[in-house]
Amino acid sequence: MAENGGTTGNFTDPDGLPASASPLYEKVKDYVLANIGSGRWDRDQKLPSENELVAALGVSRMTVHRALRELTSEGYLLRIQGVGTFVAPPKPQSTLIEINNIAAEIERRGGQHKAKVIVLEKIAPPADLVAAFEFASGASVGHSVIVHCENDVPVQLEERFVNAELVPDYESQDFETITTYDYLQQATPLTEVEHVISAISADAETARLLMLEPREPCLLLHRRTWSGPTVATVNRLIYAGSRYSLGSRYAPTSVR
Repeated sequence: MAENGGTTGNFTDPDGLPASASPLYEKVKDYVLANIGSGRWDRDQKLPSENELVAALGVSRMTVHRALRELTSEGYLLRIQGVGTFVAPPKPQSTLIEINNIAAEIERRGGQHKAKVIVLEKIAPPADLVAAFEFASGASVGHSVIVHCENDVPVQLEERFVNAELVPDYESQDFETITTYDYLQQATPLTEVEHVISAISADAETARLLMLEPREPCLLLHRRTWSGPTVATVNRLIYAGSRYSLGSRYAPTSVR
């Protein structure tokens, strides 16, 4: 079925969804959501390719691409580069800490954020990282060490290891003008998060970078993230204990 101007027109898909004056990409979204809602496309199931959807629905590839992109940003789909598009699993709930953009946090408090990149490279991961990423064979990871400052005072030391198969150009970015948070949000959708928090004493290098006294108390947040079944990042976030606190407020699912 041909499109009418690429935006609106008659749309009668194989499932008999009613035609309307809505933009065609919205009708493609309705088609996808109807298949998910009916159970025809189950969670984690791979969707037909863009070319297959174009042929089945009689719309342009641009229209299909926009519909899938928006459904991905809305959390209904998961797109894995080089693999395909899948029905997303239910969004995880964080009962302790959510993933937040430290730059946005600082700016909300009225402060000025600045990042200093210490290390940015691609490496072959050592054995502990191979295990953390659950790699079956040799692979490479992007690696960054960045100090985040609030009003020129260091508050967080961020070390990230990023799956290069999901994010191949990580080490080529300018993380002094864009945060790793913003870049990774755009580069690969996250579907699951693991957090482990511990108290540590600053070693000599951490103390130097965070402008602390040696062995000063710090908070260490270990974080792993997944994109579908694949581990996307392994992170160590160290906060100066005297300058930062971690906390949350949430509604419990049950009261005991």
